[in-house]
Amino acid sequence: MSGNSIGKKLVLTTFGESHGPCIGGVIDGYPADLNIDYDDIKRELARRKPGQSKLVTPRKEEDKVEFLSGIYKGKTLGTPIAFILKNKDIKSSDYDELKDLYRPSHADYTYSVKYGHRDERGGGRASARETAVRVVAGALAKQFLAKHNIFVNAYVIRIGDVEYEDRDVAHDIVNIEESLVRCPDPKVSEQMIKHIEKVKEEGDSIGGVVKCIVKNVKPGLGSPVFDKLHADLGKAMLSINAVKGFEYGSGFEGSKMKGSEHNDAFEKKNNEVITNTNYSGGIQGGISNGMDIYFNVAFKPTPTIKKEQTTIDKKGNKIKFAGEGRHDPCVVPRAVPVVEAMAAIVMMDHFLRV
Repeated sequence: MSGNSIGKKLVLTTFGESHGPCIGGVIDGYPADLNIDYDDIKRELARRKPGQSKLVTPRKEEDKVEFLSGIYKGKTLGTPIAFILKNKDIKSSDYDELKDLYRPSHADYTYSVKYGHRDERGGGRASARETAVRVVAGALAKQFLAKHNIFVNAYVIRIGDVEYEDRDVAHDIVNIEESLVRCPDPKVSEQMIKHIEKVKEEGDSIGGVVKCIVKNVKPGLGSPVFDKLHADLGKAMLSINAVKGFEYGSGFEGSKMKGSEHNDAFEKKNNEVITNTNYSGGIQGGISNGMDIYFNVAFKPTPTIKKEQTTIDKKGNKIKFAGEGRHDPCVVPRAVPVVEAMAAIVMMDHFLRV
């Protein structure tokens, strides 16, 4: 199976299956002599891990990362950083009755037809469990970027049809972790929570949208034609499980505007070139222009639901079934640190390319 690596100067390769002994990653290209904050990595993993609230899967994984190489006495060596996270709370028996089924909107059929053999336990390689590896790599990337005053933050702006209508991309995201759904507005957060709980009671699931902002990016990151910064961000986001859409800057709303409304006019302020609007989302011609980079990522509803569904098995027999096991009624809140991680990995990769 190819396609397990991302990046050019900073390369992350992930490995492992949901119900295997461990998952892990190898990061190649991380600079030497940087102090690593292990507590920060733990905090990032805690934001993503299952079992953190009543709104997510009850699977319990402590997500303790074990570094195998690349770091000595708390400092990076410049050599490949290898690490693992052991899988402990495994209930593979939950999937015994599903091994011959093609679950709706899962990768069961596509993996089977491509490889001829698949790991049905928890989705195997297609499981969102793999994203824990990305969060570790993203935490390291965020630490590197912070030393250069670049910060990546994401938050939830929509769950189903409940929307946080904040259009100020300069929003200072504070107290985001106080919300179970990671929405900045307490009132909207409560509405989102109630919506998820209602859907969960119905045995169903719901999707939503995460907004991400990258601050203090210097002009000049990104390259034409096929290595455009927003193209790499888009690929990174679309590689995350359950993601169905990516838009940066004005996105699809920009298509409704006239050029005279949408154009970002340049001006000079405090000896810096800026734009008086930022419909471009901080990227023009695939290259950062120094303004905040911002984008939205859309997540589909979790495909495993307790409502009865119809599908077929390997022999083509029509079967009715209801999803069992431990699953999120909404993946969006736990996806916030994953979005941040992938954005940080891409930004660090492009930073090192300059």
